[in-house]
Amino acid sequence: MSTDKLKVVIVTGLSGAGKTCAADWFEDHGYYVVDNMPPALIPNFLEIFGYGEEGIGKAALVVDIRSEEFFPELRTMLQVLKKDPRIDLTVLFMEASNEALIRRFSETRREHPLAKGGRTSARTIDLERSMLEDIRAMSDYILDTTNTKVAELYEEMTSVFTESAGEKKRFHIHVLSFGYKHGIAQGVDIVLDMRFLPNPFYVSSLRNLTGNNKKVQRYVLKHKEANQFMDQLDQMLALMIPHFVEQGKFHLNLAFGCTGGQHRSVAMANAMSQRLSQEGYQVTVEHRELQKKK
Repeated sequence: MSTDKLKVVIVTGLSGAGKTCAADWFEDHGYYVVDNMPPALIPNFLEIFGYGEEGIGKAALVVDIRSEEFFPELRTMLQVLKKDPRIDLTVLFMEASNEALIRRFSETRREHPLAKGGRTSARTIDLERSMLEDIRAMSDYILDTTNTKVAELYEEMTSVFTESAGEKKRFHIHVLSFGYKHGIAQGVDIVLDMRFLPNPFYVSSLRNLTGNNKKVQRYVLKHKEANQFMDQLDQMLALMIPHFVEQGKFHLNLAFGCTGGQHRSVAMANAMSQRLSQEGYQVTVEHRELQKKK
């Protein structure tokens, strides 16, 4: 009998967040994939097919809210699997913004499992978020696919789940900009207030531009306090991230806020994202208020 542990990945998360694409990636990389696996059946499945020299070696099991009557058992089942010395368990949680999920269900004409024949709404998605809150907290990796294309998702999966990936390449940082007057960003780990910086809104030639414009970026970054802030944030993240990894957390959400979410927060989010990418991290960027204009 082989002494190698059985690799098991539980793929879960919000409906419409990309679990099917993730399952396709695992299948292409030699995993035995089972979609919509009831949690109670996982131990029996692994006992029959998983262990020993003739076993499947590695499995990716998609478990989500479609098995609604069985899903509450998942938390207990994960605790059991984590304690099994024969298993190398990883929990992948996939999510996206409400706006992105609503758009995806609309484009594909699919029905959300909790919609019960009705239209997929923010309330439906928020209900699913609350049901999955405990599972999200137990996850090893959290992938936010709000602005991620399929090819980008596959690249990120490769960086996370291939053994050759370095620590930085495995760590994903999602950077968000937002405006306080439109409501503070939700579901983020660290909120950074950029209202201490001079406001380009009061410069007539910059008022109608955004932080994606180089003129606004130059204006914001010419102030030494902006660069001092990024230097100190960089130092703080360099201290925190290795310890996050030790605790099994490979995803971090940073939110840069300013008054309207048009100038300072966008420019600083872009500048910090570029710096973190150059340092080797996987980085995605989202500008909440600018998306609303599209």
